[in-house]
Amino acid sequence: MHSTLSFSQATTVPTTNYAFHSQSPINLRFCGLRREAFGISILTRSSSGRVRLSTRGRSKRTSASTGNNGTPPKSFDYDLIIIGAGVGGHGAALHAVEKGLKTAIIEGDVVGGTCVNRGCVPSKALLAVSGRMRELQSEHHMKALGLQVSAAGYDRQGVADHANNLASKIRSNLTNSMKALGVDILTGFGTIVGPQKVKYGKVGFTDNVVTAKDIIIATGSVPFVPKGIEVDGKTVITSDHALKLEFVPDWIAIVGSGYIGLEFSDVYTALGSEVTFIEALDQLMPGFDPEISKLAQRVLINPRKIDYHTGVFATKITPARDGKPVIVELTDAKTKEHKDTLEVDAALIATGRAPFTYGLGLENINVVTQRGFVPVDERMRVIDANGNLVPHLYCIGDANGKMMLAHAASAQGISVVEQVTGRDHVLNHLSVPAACFTHPEISMVGLTEPQAREKAEKEGFEISVAKTSFKANTKALAENEGEGLAKLIYRPDNGEILGVHIFGLHAADLIHEASNAVALGTRIQDIRFAVHAHPTLSEVLDELFKSAKVLDMKTLRKMKS
Repeated sequence: MHSTLSFSQATTVPTTNYAFHSQSPINLRFCGLRREAFGISILTRSSSGRVRLSTRGRSKRTSASTGNNGTPPKSFDYDLIIIGAGVGGHGAALHAVEKGLKTAIIEGDVVGGTCVNRGCVPSKALLAVSGRMRELQSEHHMKALGLQVSAAGYDRQGVADHANNLASKIRSNLTNSMKALGVDILTGFGTIVGPQKVKYGKVGFTDNVVTAKDIIIATGSVPFVPKGIEVDGKTVITSDHALKLEFVPDWIAIVGSGYIGLEFSDVYTALGSEVTFIEALDQLMPGFDPEISKLAQRVLINPRKIDYHTGVFATKITPARDGKPVIVELTDAKTKEHKDTLEVDAALIATGRAPFTYGLGLENINVVTQRGFVPVDERMRVIDANGNLVPHLYCIGDANGKMMLAHAASAQGISVVEQVTGRDHVLNHLSVPAACFTHPEISMVGLTEPQAREKAEKEGFEISVAKTSFKANTKALAENEGEGLAKLIYRPDNGEILGVHIFGLHAADLIHEASNAVALGTRIQDIRFAVHAHPTLSEVLDELFKSAKVLDMKTLRKMKS
């Protein structure tokens, strides 16, 4: 059994070829969807009175591409073919069209992948409900604001419909945005049959073969289910099933206490369930900064109807049948001896995700996956079994395992398009933020404190840590949400930001100032002069950067001498 964060250990290989996207240490979230996902376009009216999609600000080449999808070399059907229409594929396709490339995207399931259909988007709808329920149910919170609210209730089907309707809307808008910009959507399962050549088609129908100057693999991932666990989709479920919210169990075991498990614990407890976490490692919330985990446990777990078992594997889970409950057998992670047996109403398997790369035809181009992941270099170029780069072939997102976040997939896709259009680009993955949408939220970018200390010891520099509390923030206090902490890990000698971790109100929104600083190489001594509106939550970071102690050049020279 592995925690939600142990993606590199996920070895289960799916047997179909759809496009899925990440929910990794991370992420159930909106995942960097562009505004087209929400049906927002810039519309202009021509002299004839007709409304058209504006191409203002684009080059002439881009403008032409929206009409006829560009002009590819005569020897290829397309400039770019993308296998998989999740968030990564969608982001790459739209950027390719902006760059004037004739682009096609192959999708075997539905546009939007896991993020839109089975992850980020519907989960945010459920978490919006849990947040409001949690607030309405908190008599202490309401009284502190001078409010009186009668008993809060919910309609399960109404909640489920809210999540499903949102996913449908976003999926439709993504499809329409690509069609409007001239991206060809090819339906079927994509398989690479040779260099710069892909076949696609539906089961039982004749395959079609298309060629492209460049190909991007963006097939994503699927839930990872360890051996010994029988998933029936009703009482033993993955996140795919849980998002349908077909019932709310009185007692549910959640296997894995990473991002996915934490978010679902927030939803289920707000709707009245009791939760038992089963975690293979010795502590809950592995992968988060330890100090943030400790605080989050005190706020998100201890006061709620949640208990937990750590250091154990769920070696066997049997669905409810014949009037019997779900049976969960626990084994000590170290001794491998039987430790306990639980009888619960349902079990959610939140043990991470496995790359979705089976059936891609990688053997046709001498590429061997590593635990199911497609090997790539820092530019997302695919590496073959001999260690050589495969010309004109790239892999982005969960399928390459570099960072299993949907918005990371989109960023990788945009980076690849930049490369194939003549501008070298390497994505700094340490600048990619992550968030867990519990109440309050958790967010982070860069290294945890243990990781930073390990790096500092290896490279021979010192690190410092600065912290600020939400209890000192006027806006948080006005909301009666003062529980929270922001933590900065940095180098005092040069002001480099190594990591930022936030637990508190709207932490998922606050992290981007820090992630942008890391991406742009901004030093603390510069960002501390940035002005923040008062009173806002952004002042949490303002105070954080101002509290950091960066050595001046005079002191540094003295130390070196």
